[in-house]
Amino acid sequence: MTCRECEKQIPDFIGRKMDYPKMKRFTEHVDTCESCREELVIQFLVREGMVHLEEGDTFDLQRELRERMEEAHRKIRTYERTLRTGTVFEVLTMAGILGIVVWILL
Repeated sequence: MTCRECEKQIPDFIGRKMDYPKMKRFTEHVDTCESCREELVIQFLVREGMVHLEEGDTFDLQRELRERMEEAHRKIRTYERTLRTGTVFEVLTMAGILGIVVWILL
């Protein structure tokens, strides 16, 4: 992912409107690119800060952004675990079917 692509996706990340493939690429890029991470912080502070100010809430935006990134990483790990589990079940099912076919043919 390029920095330009990443910056375009920041509003979707902040708004929690990303699917798994985009979120994975986005977080991988932000985790390794200081410039994009800074842009994410700025946009998050502006957008979420305005919401909190309008509502009159107390807030810790640095903590909220850290939690949002942790949430994204958790979702990615869960999705990948689900994919691996599904793959294992597919392999076991195919092995079972193959075993039945071999047993029937013998």
